[in-house]
Amino acid sequence: MRRIKLTLEYDGTRFAGFQRQAKGERTVQAELESALAQIPGAVPKVVAAGRTDAGVHALGMVVHYDTEDRIPPEKIPYALNRLLPPDVRALAAEAAPPGFHARYSCHWRRYRYRILNRQMPSALARERTWWVPKPLDANAMQQGLAHFLGEHDFKAFATQERRGTVRTLYRARLERCGEEIVIDLVGNGFLRGQVRAMVGTLVEVGLGKRDPDVIAWLLAHGERKDAGPSAPPQGLYFVAAGYAPWNGS
Repeated sequence: MRRIKLTLEYDGTRFAGFQRQAKGERTVQAELESALAQIPGAVPKVVAAGRTDAGVHALGMVVHYDTEDRIPPEKIPYALNRLLPPDVRALAAEAAPPGFHARYSCHWRRYRYRILNRQMPSALARERTWWVPKPLDANAMQQGLAHFLGEHDFKAFATQERRGTVRTLYRARLERCGEEIVIDLVGNGFLRGQVRAMVGTLVEVGLGKRDPDVIAWLLAHGERKDAGPSAPPQGLYFVAAGYAPWNGS
C-alpha cells in the first residue's frame, strides 16, 4: 500500500462543498471517490487539506489517498481526469513521504477572495467574484486588513465553530487590479466561515460603514454578531496548502 498526494482544481459552483454529505448532495469528495473506485487497487477514501463550502472554488486543493495500484504518479492525473466530471481536475500527483497526512501535515493554507467593484454586474464573472456596485475605499480596507496579521482569537469571524478559535495569519494583502479588489490570506489554519466573515467586514469598512480600527476591537472583544455579514461564496478560492513552514514567499 502506498499513499498518493494529489493536487486538485475545481469549480465549486455546482457542488455542495468539498466534504461528502449525509443526504447525498453532489460534492467534490463524492465525485473524486467515485472516480478512484474505478481504479483497481485504489482505496476510495480521500482526506483533504481543507474543506470548502458550497460555491467555493479551489486552485490547488491537496488531498491524499491510499492505493495498491502501480500507476506511475505522473500518470495518475491523466487516469483520473478521464473519470472525473469537467468541473474537477487532477493537476498533479506524487508519492507521499511516510506519515504524510493532507490535513495534519499541513503548515499553512492560502485563500484568495475576488471582489468585482464596478457599477454594472458581470455576465462572465458572476460565479467567480462578489459584485459590489458601490465604490470601495481600498486604502481603508487595507488599513483594516493589517489588523488581522499575527496571532489572534478569531471567534468574531467564526460560524458554528466548535474548535479553539485562535489562529495565526502570516499574510494579509489587498490589491486593486482595475475593477477588481483581490484579498490574499495565508494562515496556519482557518475557522469555519472565517475568510468570508473577514471579507464581509472589510467591505463594510470600504463602504464607510465602519472605521478600519474596528477590526482590532473585534479581535480583542467581539462576537460573531458584532462583525459584518459573510461575503458570498463565489468570490472565494482555496489557493494552496503548504507542507513546510511558511517562509514569507
